[in-house]
Amino acid sequence: MVTNRTHSNTLRISLAVLLAAVTAVSAQLKFNLGPVPYTMQNFGIVLSGLVLGRYGALAQLIYLGMIAAGLPVASGFKGGLGVLFGFTAGYLWAFPVAAFLVGIAREKIWRQRNRRELFLLWLSSCFAVLPVYLLGFYVFYKFATGGKLSPLLLKYCRAVESKLGLKLSTFSMIFLASVAIFIPQDYFMDHVFAVLAFAYVDRLMRERGIEL
Repeated sequence: MVTNRTHSNTLRISLAVLLAAVTAVSAQLKFNLGPVPYTMQNFGIVLSGLVLGRYGALAQLIYLGMIAAGLPVASGFKGGLGVLFGFTAGYLWAFPVAAFLVGIAREKIWRQRNRRELFLLWLSSCFAVLPVYLLGFYVFYKFATGGKLSPLLLKYCRAVESKLGLKLSTFSMIFLASVAIFIPQDYFMDHVFAVLAFAYVDRLMRERGIEL
């Protein structure tokens, strides 16, 4: 006998796999300012949390599992454990946390399904991804200030600083190049697209009698 709970779990897992694939695709929508890829992965992270609620973390864990298994789903069609322990690993490890936080926000906010709540979802997503930036910066900073990759990463950071006509401390320069420069696109493109895509998916699902 197939219960509603079994059906719900099957749908949740299916959506998690699909959203892991969406994250993989969004990782390839990129351009490089240097060794750190400028991707649209925040779209996949935020959409995972919005569609699956707190279970959005599952989609991102599946995505990390795909990378660990060697599938070429990380930015630049890369995969393998080396990606998960490299200088951009901090960002990746925080994906499930961010998706979970977005999901919690969606569960609390999405009631009337109006424009005000859409704005609040977007605003909440901006705070929810802070772990990605913080852990990403921490790991990148460690690599940039020590180890064989340090000269390459510092050269990239100085190039970003120079292009913006700034003169910063080493800490601020690395933060600019590894975090701050990515925030405008993340917040005002990736997150906006994710919120709008979620509203569309939510409406389609409700028309079919499915509550996300």
